Amino acid sequence: LIASVNEKETLFRNLLQHKKIQKINSLGLMMAVFFDDYTMNKKIIDTCIERGLFTDWFLFAPEAMRIVPPLSITDEEIHKAASIILSVLDDA
Repeated sequence: LIASVNEKETLFRNLLQHKKIQKINSLGLMMAVFFDDYTMNKKIIDTCIERGLFTDWFLFAPEAMRIVPPLSITDEEIHKAASIILSVLDDA
């Protein structure tokens, strides 16, 4: 599992390309996706949860969505998660 973390991080980063994403900070699969402000981030997180993707924000960075999947996440699950996030961003 550990050997695949960098590849999975890269896959997430490559898939999460959108004009509303300001930046992505990460260390392996611990990722912070930054948006304009808390209000936008909260709306995105709430909609992701409604569409079946569990995520949250950081208390110290309320404009950042937290993505911390299990190390066992598959490439297919990464594609599905990124697809949900991108569809929410397109609708926001």
